Amino acid sequence: MTEHHGLINECPLLLPQNKQKTVFDGFIMVKDKEFRLRILLPEQKCLRHARLQCSWQLKRVLHGYQHIVKQRLQHCSDLVSFMLEFKTVLEIALKNKHELQSPPPPEYYAQLIKEIGSLGWEKLAYIDAEFRTIKLKAEDSAGRDHMITIKLKSKYPVESPDCSADFPIPFVISWTQQSSLINLHSQFLAALESLQEFWDVMDEIDEKTWVLEPEKPARATTTRRIAIGNNVSINVEVDPRHPKMLPECCFLGADHVVTPLRNKLNTNMHLWSPECTVLQNLKDMLEIDFPSPATHEKSSFSMECGICYAYRLASSIPDQVCDDPRCGQPFHQECLYEWLRGLPHSRQSFNIIFGECPYCSKSITVKMAIKKS
Repeated sequence: MTEHHGLINECPLLLPQNKQKTVFDGFIMVKDKEFRLRILLPEQKCLRHARLQCSWQLKRVLHGYQHIVKQRLQHCSDLVSFMLEFKTVLEIALKNKHELQSPPPPEYYAQLIKEIGSLGWEKLAYIDAEFRTIKLKAEDSAGRDHMITIKLKSKYPVESPDCSADFPIPFVISWTQQSSLINLHSQFLAALESLQEFWDVMDEIDEKTWVLEPEKPARATTTRRIAIGNNVSINVEVDPRHPKMLPECCFLGADHVVTPLRNKLNTNMHLWSPECTVLQNLKDMLEIDFPSPATHEKSSFSMECGICYAYRLASSIPDQVCDDPRCGQPFHQECLYEWLRGLPHSRQSFNIIFGECPYCSKSITVKMAIKKS
């Protein structure tokens, strides 16, 4: 049986559109449903480089299964074997979509409306048309607003819902068949209170220092890159479970500026006091006053890259600095790496490249993280 006849037997409505049989167009039938499909093969008819053009209905069904389809294209030896596997994938996708989209019984909706009413409609921030996704809001003891997203399953409340919140640690709920939205919201409030010290620490840093990164920190973010001076900063990572302990600290800047700060941090570590805030402890240990919105303009800490002349490159800001005290020019790591790599007299060892600063010709090195394929 030829490949063409095999394809006719499996997909009689998918027909070749040219003599070379590199273009097929038509329909495939799965579970009594027809889906429009077009297949474009290269001249060598290699499936690895084939292109599938699906109707929007077919794309919708295959959402989340694209990687499997691509994998099958890579491994199937011919079009017939691929279509057999493609139909199997489509059958599984249709079955799962049906299970997900099957509406819950009427009792589900009645129970949900009753629970929202008991909880208070003012706490409801969002509910989708299917009554499957709910967002509830809450305010903590410091007046900060928070949101929890709840994804309900069709067998709710027998099945535990999936919950997510903008927390620095996983939010895990305790759920029984007797639990409800009221119980879940109470657990959410308790979790909020357990994180008050952490958010107090981060809010003080945000309000009283110039935070270089992230620009708009989320409640879940545990790190802050804080300006110390021109082209000098410290990156702190606070443990949300122990927010008053000494955070992990990493200085960024030229060695002649960073080394004294690092020495002070190590020497004065005994001064750390859990009675003081993280920011006050850092001031005492480093023997400095951090620039703040009350004392300095943020433009004072402009760190435009000396190669691309921009502050932000994708999601990164300059984190490489020339060590010459008379220069101190900052660079994006990627910009400096590419610049040095293009110089004829630079040399490279694995992922470290050695060269000269574009501004003062002082020796400079940069190490790039090896990207995993």
